[in-house]
Amino acid sequence: MNWLRRFMVGRYGGDQLSIVLLVLSMVLTLISQFVGISVLITISYIPSFVAVYRMLSKDVQKRSLENYKFAMLVSPIYAKLKKTESRIKDFKAHKYFKCTTCKTMLRVPKGKGKIVITCPKCKDKFTKKT
Repeated sequence: MNWLRRFMVGRYGGDQLSIVLLVLSMVLTLISQFVGISVLITISYIPSFVAVYRMLSKDVQKRSLENYKFAMLVSPIYAKLKKTESRIKDFKAHKYFKCTTCKTMLRVPKGKGKIVITCPKCKDKFTKKT
């Protein structure tokens, strides 16, 4: 294994973008197998070649910048998924309401009946049933 370690010294290695490219390649390969389109099989090799090129690249700064741009592109989607995940985990104990004026999402406990909710941002008060 020392030969592999010596070979990879100074090279970029794997990151999130490389993993996404490899997964994309596998998905395209599976789709092409089910559909039977030979051109799609050829196209499915492109992301895997790009991922391997990125992993073996010695231009670490450029690959890091590519991964940073990818992370900035994906971060809003990731944040929305995390927010949805937390709401799903929380749905038994809490209820979510939007403030009527500033549209801030407010979390209140369930099972309290009708309560007056005060928005911490704009101090607007409204009554809702929990």
